[in-house]
Amino acid sequence: MTHPVAAAGTFADPTADGLVRRWRSLDIESSDLDSPAGAAEALRRLIEAGTLDLPLPAFGRTADRFRILSRLAELDLTVARLGEAHTDAIAILAELNGPTTERADVWGVWAAEPPHAPVRATPSGSGGEWRLDGRKAWCSGAGICTRALITAAGPDGSQLFAVDLAAPGISPVDDAWPVATLRGADTRSVDFSDAPAVGVGIPGAYVDRPGFWHGAAGVAAVWYGGAVGVARSLQRAHDRRSLDQLGLMHLGAVDAALSGARAALAAAAAAFDADPRDATGRAAAVARRTRAVVEAAATETIDRVGRALGAAPLALDANHARRIADLQLYLRQSHADRDLASLGRLVADAGDDW
Repeated sequence: MTHPVAAAGTFADPTADGLVRRWRSLDIESSDLDSPAGAAEALRRLIEAGTLDLPLPAFGRTADRFRILSRLAELDLTVARLGEAHTDAIAILAELNGPTTERADVWGVWAAEPPHAPVRATPSGSGGEWRLDGRKAWCSGAGICTRALITAAGPDGSQLFAVDLAAPGISPVDDAWPVATLRGADTRSVDFSDAPAVGVGIPGAYVDRPGFWHGAAGVAAVWYGGAVGVARSLQRAHDRRSLDQLGLMHLGAVDAALSGARAALAAAAAAFDADPRDATGRAAAVARRTRAVVEAAATETIDRVGRALGAAPLALDANHARRIADLQLYLRQSHADRDLASLGRLVADAGDDW
């Protein structure tokens, strides 16, 4: 078996434009991506083509990684939601010396831990083998992924585990996503009953490692790409018929907001590459700051594009309406004001980077 890290440097064209060329060559139709089957097929094609063999974070090419994730989100947020998790899993496996994987594997990362849906882990013999029991909530790619990294409560606290989703005792719950937004990502609960698993890292390692914050900023790169996709509607409207002064004002404000978000992502990439093991202890502040800047830019983009274009594209352009709804839901993966309070605490305790 080949560890994905070995392939990470073999991506023939590790650029955002290379991703677009590959997307077009694979004939992926946006109309197919509302369904889990269509999203799964698109994701599988991208993985098998090597398009998602991204540079690992904090290894000198984090900016390339963020640019590719952003461009994927600009193309489609459903596939980007699944692709970001897959690439994050590959990075986690590399950082925590996890099990090897195959090219055909599609990984998910299921780390939500609401109190109503606990999963318990029990040691099962030697060699890092465990058994999992319980229901895991908020599992994106529940019926799409072939393997997953999942957090569960072990004897010494929360720990990360790798599971083969074809193993006995693992079954997605038949609780279909109730709304159309991001339906293709197939987010459901998954039941585990005496299911086999392999421990990845020691208890607490999932959140204590520097890569946790690298991955958090990677999500912001996806938000940014989704916002760019929304902004394209305003640019296209201008190309069809020149915007009036108010429309140009909104376009200028969107450009400024997205430029700030892009700069924040570039600064985060540079900071991670310069301090891959987080010796300075600043990775959390960098990631939280980046997420806050990008979330604000994306929110402003949605608002200004809507004010500039009115109701027509939301009512008559299915792709635009879907993109708006998908991005709004995806942005709520942040914890909004609580995340800002956490950033404020970090700044208060460690000083600012102003």
